[in-house]
Amino acid sequence: MLAPGIPVWPGDTPLSREVLCEISKGASVTLSTLRTTVHLGSHVDGANHYAAGAPGVEQRPLFHFVGHAQVIDASVSAGTRVGVKDLRQEVRAPRVLLRTATFPDEMSWREDFAGLSVELVEYLASKGVHTVGVDTPSVDLFTSKDLPAHKAIYRHDISIIEGLVLRDVKAGEYELIALPLKLQGFDGSPVRAVLREWRG
Repeated sequence: MLAPGIPVWPGDTPLSREVLCEISKGASVTLSTLRTTVHLGSHVDGANHYAAGAPGVEQRPLFHFVGHAQVIDASVSAGTRVGVKDLRQEVRAPRVLLRTATFPDEMSWREDFAGLSVELVEYLASKGVHTVGVDTPSVDLFTSKDLPAHKAIYRHDISIIEGLVLRDVKAGEYELIALPLKLQGFDGSPVRAVLREWRG
């Protein structure tokens, strides 16, 4: 749920709502303005977020965000990068959602969440994965400045979904629906990510 107080990356724009008029105060409608970063809660990264001259989020094909997906457990220590050896299930879907459990409360910021290794990105690409999702604010570590996972993902034209809430989801195969808004030129978009039973 997106609510005032949900943490954002330090220095980014927090969520706020400005109410312009209200029915309870005599207006004919209630009307409000939303102000926030586009990298809020569960969100898709546009490639222009991490690569100069790359396309915005509206240019990502929607098949990246709808269809056969797999939740995979990746047991790692906080502040480390997930490697191939850390995957607890075999990759079986083109959309892989990694549950690291290193950012357990989306309403409480912490800096020691896990990231992805370049080795893992290369492996996922070799398996035909075109979308990777994580239960952390970023596919790279909080302290990372060179963003190796983002860069490897860009080389393989993989889409990124960050900030997923997977704590109550069992590992397995699902149908993913996580459509970004068609925000022209933007570097990201919040999504309402849902999983449904996969029927093959």
